[in-house]
Amino acid sequence: MKVIAINGSPRKGWNTETLLKKALEGAGAAGAETEMVHLYDLKFRGCVSCMACKLQNGKSLGRCVQRDELTPVLERLHEADAVILGSPIYFSEVTGEMRSFIERFLFQYLNYDDFRKPLSPAKKCAWIYTMNCPEELFDQMGYHNLFQRYENWMKLYFGHCETLLATDTMQVADYSRYHLGRFDAEAKRLRHETVFPQDCQKAFELGRRLVAEN
Repeated sequence: MKVIAINGSPRKGWNTETLLKKALEGAGAAGAETEMVHLYDLKFRGCVSCMACKLQNGKSLGRCVQRDELTPVLERLHEADAVILGSPIYFSEVTGEMRSFIERFLFQYLNYDDFRKPLSPAKKCAWIYTMNCPEELFDQMGYHNLFQRYENWMKLYFGHCETLLATDTMQVADYSRYHLGRFDAEAKRLRHETVFPQDCQKAFELGRRLVAEN
């Protein structure tokens, strides 16, 4: 079984990548072959709406024809058994690179003849989000709808998806060096030391579950 994690964060070694690594560790512990892809290492763009993936009787039906550094990643994802997507939340959305990736990843499979019958292969999927926002502000920020929308898309296209949320995360190692005065640096540090390890364990269990329940 092959599990691929897509890291939509520009910051290596921080919250999102850490959780994705834990998820892959869990998948590996269950016997899967794993791979991590860092979107910010790649040169690519989003969908250009060329419609080549929608050509009737075309060789490219259901497959993106753009050729750039994302192309081989999309090919490996097509064959993978499970996909784990990870992104921090910036300005109440996934990162720009993740959004461009999603356009390329999902639009190729969109079936305009019948939305209920996408052209994608079935596979296990999961979302991992990290964010500075505490959960009590989700309603105000519209986050419940955001996360549900992305989960619903993955369920529609691939048949399965679950979501892991890491909230109120620590943004920097030393808050005193930045204009971040509205945040309680000590509270952030304490949460990172006590709650984030629990999130890491949840990520490990998520990865193991994607493989064990396949």
